[in-house]
Amino acid sequence: MSNSSEKSFSSERVQTALILHPEIHIKDKARENRRSLDSKVQEIIGLTKAIHLEVLETMVLNISQIQAGAFFGKGQRENVAQWVEEHEPDIVIVNHTLSPVQQRNLEKAFKAKVIDRTGLILEIFGERAQTKEGRLQVELAALEYQRSRLVRSWTHLERQRGGAGFMGGPGETQIEIDRRLIGQRITKLKKELENVRRTRRLGRKAREHVPFPVVALVGYTNAGKSTLFNLLTESKVFAQDLLFATLDPTLRKLKLPDGQTVILSDTVGFISQLPTHLIAAFRATLEETLDADIILHVCDVSSPDHEAQHADVVDILESLEIEYETDPRIIEIYNKIDLLDEEERQEITRKCTHNDNRFAISAQTGQGIETLLQAIAKTISASNQISTFHIPYADGHALAWLHERAEMLERTEDEKGTLCRVRISPENKSRFNEKHPYYEVLPQNQRAV
Repeated sequence: MSNSSEKSFSSERVQTALILHPEIHIKDKARENRRSLDSKVQEIIGLTKAIHLEVLETMVLNISQIQAGAFFGKGQRENVAQWVEEHEPDIVIVNHTLSPVQQRNLEKAFKAKVIDRTGLILEIFGERAQTKEGRLQVELAALEYQRSRLVRSWTHLERQRGGAGFMGGPGETQIEIDRRLIGQRITKLKKELENVRRTRRLGRKAREHVPFPVVALVGYTNAGKSTLFNLLTESKVFAQDLLFATLDPTLRKLKLPDGQTVILSDTVGFISQLPTHLIAAFRATLEETLDADIILHVCDVSSPDHEAQHADVVDILESLEIEYETDPRIIEIYNKIDLLDEEERQEITRKCTHNDNRFAISAQTGQGIETLLQAIAKTISASNQISTFHIPYADGHALAWLHERAEMLERTEDEKGTLCRVRISPENKSRFNEKHPYYEVLPQNQRAV
């Protein structure tokens, strides 16, 4: 292998990868096997291409027993080592979580840089993060992941990889990073994150004063969330056919058919075997979903594994303390019906016909979008109320309060004050009436506006 210096995986020379997919045949791994082999292989290829690596080869290695020291059996390791020697990939990617010992031993066996699924996902997250919080979260998760992997003896790849990636190889000459310094950096990052989150909480609190409900898009990565977001808001959110195309939440206003305005939020796509510590690191990002008034779960029904992908999203939402089966905020969206044949499309349509919270659409062609928007409007209207208040001119604070916390539908002036017709949540209406019990114009006394 060449000892030439490399900049990063985004350097001009296309970097190459060998993918090793372990197909595990163990009883307690049945959960992982609910997805077809082809889809698992295509997914890891997609993840690899997401950071612009050229896939030289994908090997499926059957495993009936995971080796504690090196994950794969001796014969498999020898075969892979021979292939690596002949083809010289820049990196070997194992589509599974490896222990630090397993990763180190595989690197020695292959004489090549090895990363596991977690490391690959971290690299993608690092490339996609746009906000300060997103970048801090990525760095924190990466450092915590790397901390146990940093002190090791390198017998190969005595080359450096600079750049901001988290798969950066041995560093300047050898990996001799002081654990104490890593610990200090983690402590500093946590403090910075807390400051950013404090600001975020203030921002979220401020948004509570805005009259617009929040509608959050969630779903398995590449399900078409960003395409749907773009269609609804006519924005230019990054929506290429790449896994994890969106990382940081994106917020836009959206006007519904009945005139209501909502805030639409697009969040990071979920994926199977997402490491627990990574979910924790991105919890603040996903809190946009936890606080949403409506959660739109976008499913790619054209995928042969859409049921397994659906289950993965449900698992993650429930890990965030969302009761998926009973939460009235959840609306399921069966996307990409334009890619189905007629029989499949009819089957999906039947499923939606018997469920008020399930809709079949194509974000690509626009099919079913109007029906979906009407359903969102109906769901929001069911909870909000239209009320009329007469605010004396002397009480400017009450009028400002309504402007902040309700949607002003109509406003007229008379000799005594301002007559406001608003759409307001039951909670805010109750709060307003507690402070101003005589301002509401009840139906029998309501004036024309």
